[in-house]
Amino acid sequence: MKFRQLQVPEPLPMDLLLEADPSEQLVRAYCASGWCVVAEEKSEIVGVYVLFPLSETTVEIKNIAVAESVRGQGYGRQLLQHALAESARRGFEFVEIGTGNSSLGQLALYQKCGFRLHAIDPDFFRRNYREPIFENGIECRDMVRLRYAISK
Repeated sequence: MKFRQLQVPEPLPMDLLLEADPSEQLVRAYCASGWCVVAEEKSEIVGVYVLFPLSETTVEIKNIAVAESVRGQGYGRQLLQHALAESARRGFEFVEIGTGNSSLGQLALYQKCGFRLHAIDPDFFRRNYREPIFENGIECRDMVRLRYAISK
């Protein structure tokens, strides 16, 4: 798998980005201020993540998604590992990621990759999205924030 940062004026892989965040307006806003990195196999985009600086020391993975055709094959873990390495290369000390209270698979993966629970933003999804979101039979209401400390 090959990773590369998208360059202006390359189009965003919006279909893939919208799988992780259903608000095109929010996706476009944080992609404009962050770094969008794609993973390619045989010239096809199979994954994407967006790094968004929160401060001089902390960056957030705002979006991370794997193409449906390759899910369950370890690509999500590889994307996370690349995002952590890229964050370290850019000099950040901490990497944060947020996900919904109903995103059980993502919560497990992030913790397996070394992220620790950091904070909860109650009713984040109700405040920021017009339509209710359901996953795993659970309403996605709260943003669960996790943090990874980059060892130097």
